[in-house]
Amino acid sequence: MRMVDIIEKKRDGYKLTREEIEFFVKGVVEGSIPDYQASALLMAICLKDMDEEETLNLTMAMVASGDQIDLSEIPGIKVDKHSTGGVGDKTTLILGPIVAACGVPVAKMSGRGLGHTGGTIDKLESIPGFNTELTRDEFIKAVKANGIAVVGQTGNLVPADKKLYALRDVTGTVRSIPLIAASIMSKKLAAGADAIVLDVKTGSGAFMKTVEEAKSLARAMVKIGNGAGRRTVAVVTDMDKPLGNAIGNALEVKEAIEVLSGKGPQDITEICTTLAGKMLDLAGKGDFKSCKAQAEEAIRNRSALEKLKLMIRRQKGLEDVVNDTNLLPKASYVKEYLAPEGGYIESMVSDRLGVASMLLGAGRATKESQIDPAAGITLLKKPGDRIEKGEAMMVLHANNPELFEAAVKEIDKAVRISSQKPADLPLILDIIE
Repeated sequence: MRMVDIIEKKRDGYKLTREEIEFFVKGVVEGSIPDYQASALLMAICLKDMDEEETLNLTMAMVASGDQIDLSEIPGIKVDKHSTGGVGDKTTLILGPIVAACGVPVAKMSGRGLGHTGGTIDKLESIPGFNTELTRDEFIKAVKANGIAVVGQTGNLVPADKKLYALRDVTGTVRSIPLIAASIMSKKLAAGADAIVLDVKTGSGAFMKTVEEAKSLARAMVKIGNGAGRRTVAVVTDMDKPLGNAIGNALEVKEAIEVLSGKGPQDITEICTTLAGKMLDLAGKGDFKSCKAQAEEAIRNRSALEKLKLMIRRQKGLEDVVNDTNLLPKASYVKEYLAPEGGYIESMVSDRLGVASMLLGAGRATKESQIDPAAGITLLKKPGDRIEKGEAMMVLHANNPELFEAAVKEIDKAVRISSQKPADLPLILDIIE
């Protein structure tokens, strides 16, 4: 089998066999296929697409390229969740404890962030002492003991994805539904869960900018999951405005604690109870309506908050943050952003707010960048709210006051104020099963 023949076949619009796809993935991982040939095939896939069978075969070949986690020691149905990410997305910190409190084990591997704000692991590490690097045995024991553990991804989980994504990033081949779907789902399948709930975000703060793009990606991933024998559901959610009121690592942990205490913003609470309802549904805890009610009850009776405390204790973090969020890292400097005019907030472009948060220190511009866990933005007003000229719209947090100027310039571009109240759009746009 020759790589050039596979490239030409896809270039001409023909379907690749499972053997050809496995040859390609194996060659990329072993280094026997040079980057220029791998890049050529990625571009051919971008231009000519892949059908459902090809996409599933690509995903499974990527899964087989490295370690696969065996969760069979943990009793019960294990349900994983993946979010395609967005500004202010702290859903894992809320969902995990809710689902665990309802009797479904949560054994989750998460990643770090590159861009707007940190990933789930960065957020958890803003809790003093929290250890995200458990051994496999420690991870399994933690889930069996408390029903929940969240750790960083192992070094050799889907190495094919690391290599292919690095190439896609520099060859203009990131925006391909089959390649995105295979990248996400290969990691979810390798992580060992029995069922998967996908939170696919759309809007200015999301990777998929349009609803139709998000639905296409959701359908592709659901088909991969089901094709691999894992029950999979996708919930398409709005990310045209930030989720919740906090953007930044410790700020988002604080807000997650507020949600689990029954005092959080309505939007993030609604999305998390919906996603938790779907996870419990897949775990056989009842129909979706009753499962969502169970999720809401876990917040009301504070059992989900207790699960968060148990997880923090087990992973050597300062569990007292659950009772006193002032123990989380705090920025030395804060600055209010004042409304330039009065009216209704028409929009807050999420990705620009994300960039502003990164400029304050909450995210990474490069892989080597150090995250400041205390940095970020707290929103005092959201799109649709009435505001007066000179009224505080948000608070900026930083440990270096010189960072405020660049962040404010970015926020100036993000905020639009109108005389008319904007339409109130739904948070849950579709559920694909």
